[in-house]
Parts: sequence; C-alpha cells; structure tokens
Amino acid sequence: MTVLLDISGVVAGYGAADEILKGVDLQVAEGELLAIIGPNGAGKSTLLKAVAGLLRLKSGGMRFEGEAIDTLPPRERARRGVALVLQEANVFPTMTVWENLEIGGFIERRGIRGRIDGLLARFPMLAEKRRHAARTLSGGQRQILAMAMALMVQPKLLLLDEPSAGLSPKAAEALFDSIAAIHAEGTTIAMVEQNALEALAIADRAAVLVDGRTALVGDAKTLAADPNVRRMFLGG
Repeated sequence: MTVLLDISGVVAGYGAADEILKGVDLQVAEGELLAIIGPNGAGKSTLLKAVAGLLRLKSGGMRFEGEAIDTLPPRERARRGVALVLQEANVFPTMTVWENLEIGGFIERRGIRGRIDGLLARFPMLAEKRRHAARTLSGGQRQILAMAMALMVQPKLLLLDEPSAGLSPKAAEALFDSIAAIHAEGTTIAMVEQNALEALAIADRAAVLVDGRTALVGDAKTLAADPNVRRMFLGG
C-alpha cells in the first residue's frame, strides 16, 4: 500500500479550549476510496477541514506524498492536489455552471477550457445546464457541480463532506454512482458520509471515528458485515 495521506496524532478544534479531534491516526492509500463514518459529533467533517487547511492543528501532523503539510495554507494544499467539497455553500448560486467550473480551475488557468470541456463530457447534465445559474439546479445536480469544480484542479485526493446530505434516495443513489465512477477513473477519495451503508458499499476501506478518535479501520465490506459495527454505527 502506497500511503498518500498520513495523519498522525492530530488534535484540532474551532477554538482555544475546543478539541473536536483528540488524537486521530489515519492513512489514506493512493488510489483507494476511504469512507469515514461514525456518530454525529465524532469529528468527521472537522477532520476533512483540517486536511484541507481550513483548521490549524493544535498538535500532531499530516504528511501528503511524504511531505509535511501542517503549516501550508489551503491554496498551497490545493496546488499539491488536495481538493475539498464542503457539504453546504459549495457552489456560487448566481453564477452559471460554466462560470462555477472556471472558478474551480483558478489555481491553474492554462488549459482551463479543455478541462471544462472534459468535465462537461463526463457529466452530460452539466453540459445541458452550462448556461444556467447554479441556483436553478436540483440538490443532486449542485453536488455534481461542486465535485466537478473540485475536479478542475485534477486532484490527487478528493475530500467529500457528506455529499448525500439532504438528497432524495434516488438523487443520492445517482450521486454515489458518480462518486464510484470518479474513483474508478483513478482519483483517490476520502468521503465523510452519514449514509454509512451506501458509503461502505462503494468504498475500499472504512474508518470509524468516535469522540474525535479513530475507533476502527478496516476493509469496508468486512466492517459493513460485522454485527457489532452494524449495531453500534449502522442502525442494526
């Protein structure tokens, strides 16, 4: 296993006395889809924000492709290939689909037209809506657009924070199919998801976070079939 992201003893939170992450140890392997699951308040979304550079670490460290990224700003982490798709406020609603994709490629302007054309070919719905304001899209369509914006930087690691939140079962199923397709094309993905069973169904490995710590890490299908894991984290 080639480790792409190595998280060691990470402690982080949103204030001086606030510790959401209390010593997380986790590795993301190159080419895998890692599902991060656990109860509400476990620190899952906080972990992704810390990886993307939106939160400073209080202690611990992170290495990406073998190099420390602890002190790098979000823009530099994006340049190195780390892209985060937030759960909410992840598109610019008054701008068109095309304009959102242009903004997604702000880090590297060269070849931006070709990258947009490639993503429109990959996601025909976006091609059909390219001149429409993002606010006119359905919830599932907005999530596809948000992922496409992240793919504009051609990330080595795509971080997805609760991508199916608020979606209908049909829209969520279509979204998970898109995520699986992106992964199959070679993109490494770490995905936080409350819809745990569906996430485990498409993941290679899974990590369970509990109270800001890594409680379990293992093969996704094995964890999904474990009766103790099902009872404690998957609703039976």
